[in-house]
Amino acid sequence: MDYFPLFCRLQDRRCLLVGAGDVAERKARLLLEAGAELWVGAREFSPTFQEWAQQKAITLLPGPFDPGWLTGCWLVVAATSDDAVNQQVAEAAETQQIFCNLVDAPQEASAIMPSIIDRSPLMVAVSSGGRAPVLARLLREKLEAILPQHLGQLAQRAGGLRARVKKQFGSINARRHFWERYFNSERLAQTLANGDGERAEQITDALFSADLSQQGDVALVGAGPGDAGLLTLKGLQLIQQADVIVYDRLVSDEILNLVRRDAERIFVGKRAGHHCVPQDAINQLLCEQALRGKRVVRLKGGDPFIFGRGGEELEALAQLKIPFSVVPGITAASGCAAYSGIPLTHRDHAQSVRLVTGHLQKSGTLAWQMLAAEQQTLVFYMGLAQAGEIQQQLIKHGMRSDMPVALVENGTSTRQRVVTGRLDELEALAGQVSSPSLMIIGSVVSLRDSLRWF
Repeated sequence: MDYFPLFCRLQDRRCLLVGAGDVAERKARLLLEAGAELWVGAREFSPTFQEWAQQKAITLLPGPFDPGWLTGCWLVVAATSDDAVNQQVAEAAETQQIFCNLVDAPQEASAIMPSIIDRSPLMVAVSSGGRAPVLARLLREKLEAILPQHLGQLAQRAGGLRARVKKQFGSINARRHFWERYFNSERLAQTLANGDGERAEQITDALFSADLSQQGDVALVGAGPGDAGLLTLKGLQLIQQADVIVYDRLVSDEILNLVRRDAERIFVGKRAGHHCVPQDAINQLLCEQALRGKRVVRLKGGDPFIFGRGGEELEALAQLKIPFSVVPGITAASGCAAYSGIPLTHRDHAQSVRLVTGHLQKSGTLAWQMLAAEQQTLVFYMGLAQAGEIQQQLIKHGMRSDMPVALVENGTSTRQRVVTGRLDELEALAGQVSSPSLMIIGSVVSLRDSLRWF
């Protein structure tokens, strides 16, 4: 982070504003709204500043900048039209270890003022670190449009309920469940929007009487192949509400960064030839956590129902009558192919696609004759270790040796790498990539040169 985001309490704390032009006036309004004791230094003052001084809202310091003005200040804003003066103010503030906001040179400032969405006491600040202020403004405008005005009332009322919530609900989980019901209550939101305070109190009392000691549950959530932008909206909502996240090796750091920070994270990663946590132990873990009343998310790379053993985990939950749900994810075949510029089907190349597990030694004999048929695309999951066998069997059963193939390593992520070649080179190509990699075989791979975009 270039800047650490921090909300400061400025009520009745002295702040210095150097400059009294239009830009300084905008800064002054923000500081006054924050309740600061505002001192303004400048050679000349606009009528607005003079009026504020007459109203005793600010204190004027006429004349050229004097470092002595900084005495007792918590924050300094340099907003003159003279860059040299602004720099002088910034240097003096640095010497006295006072944060300084430097207008028109934010990258040299020790503090910046973000774009603000005010739903007091709820505040949202957007900053680009001074690099793209127009972008920050556009984001603020979008947020202004989607955040209803009553959010401030909701937050204000929540502050008054905290002691009551703590007294009534003994566990942290029960309190969290209450607050989520409170903030997600559409009836309460609409009532506040209508200005009906009495009805809002009735709805709030009803939330307190609701039973929050419900049994835990488990959601199987597909995290997609890597790019956090491919996570579904419902999946995002669930991982931000979960008490426990049980995740595997294929879940990217970008997606884990979206998980609620105080959620317990349990790693049960697997890789070819090594399972640090056996599947039976994972099943038992999910059951144990849910039976403790926890909301559990089993976060899986790709889609939980495509070579993810999601069905096995749900069977264990169903035996104990533990509530569960499934949120599909973009499977690796779809994501990796799309990000590699390889359509899985195409009228001129493939009328079908087959998803195949590469764990041949555990899957019995594959129907190689059907896999070698024309006009289809083959996608092998977890097939690197068996690349030689796949190459040999497909050619043996009639697939042409020059059939285009692609191996996609770390698909959809910023580390994605695609290696292409012919079927008779597959084993050698597999030695050039590392796990996790996906194997795509079919004439559709020949379209990559013209369709690659990522």
